Amino acid sequence: MNIIRASESESNRRNEMSTIFVDGFYQWLNYFSKDKAKLYKTFAHMFNEEVFYTAVVDDRIAAIAACTTNNIPSVRLKYSEFRKHLGLFMGSIAYVILKKEFEKKQYPFQLSEKMGAIEFVATSVKYRGQGVATELLKSIIHSTSYDEYVLEVADTNISAIKLYEKLGFAEFMRIPQKHSEKSGVNDLVYMKHVKVKDVGD
Repeated sequence: MNIIRASESESNRRNEMSTIFVDGFYQWLNYFSKDKAKLYKTFAHMFNEEVFYTAVVDDRIAAIAACTTNNIPSVRLKYSEFRKHLGLFMGSIAYVILKKEFEKKQYPFQLSEKMGAIEFVATSVKYRGQGVATELLKSIIHSTSYDEYVLEVADTNISAIKLYEKLGFAEFMRIPQKHSEKSGVNDLVYMKHVKVKDVGD
């Protein structure tokens, strides 16, 4: 397994990243279209490759995750791409909703300069259950210079919560969600990992 920043890839891997992203978050994205092929095309443009990391196995991306600060968005959305692939009406709705949710992400706490936000963790369908995301997140935490790492996860995503707990994340806040009967999510859980500094650092 080779773990690299997306910007360091020798080829354009955005389509692969979009496929993993859509498959991973389809539960929320299918409101805009049930057609995964359309969604794959819609989101391929958006990744900020300077803050996205990829785990590559056999020259295929097996998992993705972003690690960023409060002032650098993980994704940058283009209205033209949403209109092109989802049509004027749904493309406009998706752009407005997701720009606020993704690009102008507001956490219910203050992100300090020494705090990295881990976002959009997703594993390729082919590689799920093989520990790829675990290794990817370990590598991100080891190779970046933040003192603390935070992430957001749905309370119903039990497997992800267990993964994060294994990596040393602990819940420190949860926010009840409106319309939980529709989304299937009761609370958004916020978890934090404090990096243990090596002796001599």
